[in-house]
Amino acid sequence: MSKQARWSTLLELLAVEGKLDVEQVAVAVDVSPATIRRDLDELAEQRLLVRTRGGAIAHGVSYELPLRYKSSRRASEKRRIAAAVADLLSMGDVVGLNGGTTTTEVARALALRTRGGAGVSGEGHSGPLYTVVTNALNIAGELAVRPQFKIVVTGGVARPQTYELVGPLTAGVLSEVVLDIAVLGVDGVDPQLGVMTHQEDEAGISRLFAERARKVILATDSSKMGKRAFARICGLDRIDSIVTDAGIAPDMAAKLTEAGIEVITV
Repeated sequence: MSKQARWSTLLELLAVEGKLDVEQVAVAVDVSPATIRRDLDELAEQRLLVRTRGGAIAHGVSYELPLRYKSSRRASEKRRIAAAVADLLSMGDVVGLNGGTTTTEVARALALRTRGGAGVSGEGHSGPLYTVVTNALNIAGELAVRPQFKIVVTGGVARPQTYELVGPLTAGVLSEVVLDIAVLGVDGVDPQLGVMTHQEDEAGISRLFAERARKVILATDSSKMGKRAFARICGLDRIDSIVTDAGIAPDMAAKLTEAGIEVITV
């Protein structure tokens, strides 16, 4: 197993368990304890975890994996969700995308549709097929080279964990645009509290996306359902549709439907 693969495995285990034991992880990954100790030391230097005697713990109370390590989690569900979201968008739409692994997959699915698949060829259209407004640097980078997209990137300060731009500059741009649809990735959905994310600065920007849009779609896998996170984005009354996987609990789906939200499972 390569170092990169080991690191991804270690961070995935840490996200689930909250702590790591060197001896146990060494057995699970099938390498020597000395190798695991070196890996943990290097990850601690990058502030991705905190070293303890005999292992490591998550960095901070609300642990957040960097995007590059989160992308492999529930990957198949996220791709199905993304394809379903792309099917809800129409040519000519002005689409807002916040950052995250699922919204990144939405951008990729939308790019595939504009190649001529899924009944979208772009024939007879001389300009961009979609306008995408995003505060995510990685999404902008993937779509900027595609002539079928007009990309509007907000200004702001970049968060290295998610590649999202945040702050007053970001808010200033969003306050001047009007969106047809905002597609939001979130960290928690609660029937009483609404939708949430771990970081307050990202929550504020996602809230602006929702406020500037005619329609708001949540693109999130079922593991976020019933979960709470630190910073509230908005209430369920601002959400029109939720696209998630079939793992959503029936009672949760029922509560969302009662709140007037269209629940689409894939």
